[in-house]
Amino acid sequence: MATTDNNPSGHDPREPNQPGTENINPGDKEAPPGTSVEEKGDKTAVAYEDATGNPIEVPTYFTVEGEDGEKEALHHVKDAEEISDVIRQARVDEEGDRKW
Repeated sequence: MATTDNNPSGHDPREPNQPGTENINPGDKEAPPGTSVEEKGDKTAVAYEDATGNPIEVPTYFTVEGEDGEKEALHHVKDAEEISDVIRQARVDEEGDRKW
C-alpha cells in the first residue's frame, strides 16, 4: 500500500489495528503531550474514497478558536460533546436565534 503524508505507515485507516490494541482506528489515538495545536490539526483519523470516488477525510482534531482568540484542538472522540457545543454556538445569532 502506498504511503501518504497523513498516513506514513501505509496502514489502511479503514482496517482495525493489530489484535490487543486499545483503539480500533489508528486515527483515534491522541497526540503525545507537547504536540502543538497546528500539528494536531494536521492529523487525519480516517481518509478514504466514497462509493463515487470522492475523497473523504475526517480529522483527528478539530481546531477551534475561543472568544479570547486562543486556539484549541478538540479530539474527534474524546471531545465530541464539546465539538457539538461549538457547532451549536456557530448556528446561533446575537439574539440567540438559531440560523440554518
